[in-house]
Amino acid sequence: MTGHNKTNTDKPATRVHWREIVGRLERAQAAVEQATMPPEQEKKRILKERAKALAGEVTTPETKQDSIEILEFIVGPERYGMESAFVREVYPLKELTPLPGMPAFILGIINVRGRIISVIDPKRFFGLPEKGLTDLNTVILISDGKMEFGLLADAVLGVSNISLAALQPPLPTLTGIRADYLKGVASEQMAVLDAARLLADERMLVHQKSPA
Repeated sequence: MTGHNKTNTDKPATRVHWREIVGRLERAQAAVEQATMPPEQEKKRILKERAKALAGEVTTPETKQDSIEILEFIVGPERYGMESAFVREVYPLKELTPLPGMPAFILGIINVRGRIISVIDPKRFFGLPEKGLTDLNTVILISDGKMEFGLLADAVLGVSNISLAALQPPLPTLTGIRADYLKGVASEQMAVLDAARLLADERMLVHQKSPA
């Protein structure tokens, strides 16, 4: 009988899919790395601990109380500031109605959208040199929720922030009424007024007499 002997060379060659093998290896490596990563909550805890260590365990950050926002303005030859928290608005001086029998530093009253507001002249109140009223005078309306009046200013410069630590006590040369109403003196010789004390002064009240 005649037959055929089959050899290994008769089997089809096996093709190696390298791309598939590489892909499996990459997926296996990613799975191993994922398995060794900490859970999400654990990661957050670790990051928090690292942040504390870097911060030196300091848990009291600087707050806004370390500085105040002030409105800067000019009165006579001097530069003043006042906490913007007490400033309601800046209003152009117009239609001022003088009131007889009032202290000299109370110039009169103005009507601001139906509200009758008394206008105080800081130059007369603080004993500063006067130069008279002009069309450029501005009224700074201040209030603490109970008392409200306007401060006459020659010019408003803008708003800025100053550090409370930078405030210096009033100079010894500032005696009398001016020193009593100052929070302190900032850089560039700017006097910061104590708005709360000004608003608490009963002399600022305007008592209008009813007509007989």
